[in-house]
Amino acid sequence: MYYNENTILFLDGKFVKAVDARIDPFSQTLHYGYGVFEGIRAYQTINGTKIFKPHEHFERLKHSCNLLGIPMTYSVEELTQLSYQLLEKNGLSNAYLRPLVTSGPNMSLTAPKEVSVMIAAWDWGKYFSHASLRVCISSFQRPNPKSLKVEAKACGHYVNSIMATMEAKERGFDEALMLDMNGFVAEGPGANFFYEKDNVLYTPPLGNILPGITRHTVLEICRELDIIVEEKYFRPEELFEADSAFFCGTAAEITTIESIEGQAFQKPWKKSLGVVIQEAYQSIVLDKSYSYVIV
Repeated sequence: MYYNENTILFLDGKFVKAVDARIDPFSQTLHYGYGVFEGIRAYQTINGTKIFKPHEHFERLKHSCNLLGIPMTYSVEELTQLSYQLLEKNGLSNAYLRPLVTSGPNMSLTAPKEVSVMIAAWDWGKYFSHASLRVCISSFQRPNPKSLKVEAKACGHYVNSIMATMEAKERGFDEALMLDMNGFVAEGPGANFFYEKDNVLYTPPLGNILPGITRHTVLEICRELDIIVEEKYFRPEELFEADSAFFCGTAAEITTIESIEGQAFQKPWKKSLGVVIQEAYQSIVLDKSYSYVIV
């Protein structure tokens, strides 16, 4: 799914075949999850292949490195150009890119002195197999922000996400919605969360969630279209009175949530604020203009 014998990736200053790439078996990332990554999408737009918000993603990658004390010498501009070169070498236009910074060999619990930088790309369509999702409230909480840097996109953090998604699927749902340590709604395992009530969108504030780049794009769209958004803490019980809801993220894009714990939303998706956001987002990533009248 992710590569074949002809796939090229960028690894430590060179473009190499994926089948020939090697990682150090004593990498601190392999043993302890001490590394950082990004997820970025490229689209075939009316103006050619375009990576969506590469500077924002690579700035966050470098910020994640700084937060965790992981050295990173590549600039945002270098990483952006390498990504475009990688797409060209693999003949990809609509693609998902995965930059990954792994720590060198280090079995102690200290910051690494050397790292490996990789960028991979593959054709990855819809992240979710369903157009709309049946979501459950997870028993797994998002980590306490005092226990680690929640704003860093760190490899090890996603053990928590995997456990939540596995539990949801074992219960017969498509995805999970996770709470923070105080019982407030936080986010999905790999996406931020919005819900609609009385023509207003609500989303959890920063602090216990990953500052999603797609989330920020949604907020930009709402400002442009005069859609009211409130960032606030809220309990899962409030969702049973909501009109609609959606997840957003680079991989997920804007994905409809059909129900929470088996209770469907009353407003049809086609009449929701979410569909307006979804259509505007697709226009933006494809370099198309958009304007909508909110009824």
